[in-house]
Amino acid sequence: MRKVIIIDTSILCVYLRVPYMDACGPEGNKWDYHRVSGKINEEISQGSLLVLPLATLIETGNHIAQANGERYTPAIALSDIIKKTVNEEEPWAAFTFQSRLWDRENLIRLADSWPALAAGRISIGDATIKNVAEYYTEAGFHVEILTGDKELKAYEPRQINVPRRRRCT
Repeated sequence: MRKVIIIDTSILCVYLRVPYMDACGPEGNKWDYHRVSGKINEEISQGSLLVLPLATLIETGNHIAQANGERYTPAIALSDIIKKTVNEEEPWAAFTFQSRLWDRENLIRLADSWPALAAGRISIGDATIKNVAEYYTEAGFHVEILTGDKELKAYEPRQINVPRRRRCT
């Protein structure tokens, strides 16, 4: 089963070295550039697919544009990742895989489910990232949400291994 790594805004900002966003995560589980880049490189070497949810793209772009400090370099780096994703260059998963999540039916489902999530302090961006994770899990991938946000990490889908039946001959 191929592994999918869903990258959250907090991790992508650290990876791109967005000014003043050089670490994320709670005490005892901090993510800095070296830890993030090490994890991403490890996953690439193991053949994992990296997924950039639309919410992560938008939120990270906003953080870059509003940063106090160097904006051009992380903007170029994010643009490069976007192009690789659009062109389906491994290890990046194509955006088209997620397009289904933005159709009428799924947007209504998001609108119906999000108020309860918001009451629990889950942003609409994180709700869509949760939906991306569930989508890939249902497609048969082993999914990990790479995030410094423990509330979002709690929504990481649990993997269910279905044992194969033995063939009787």
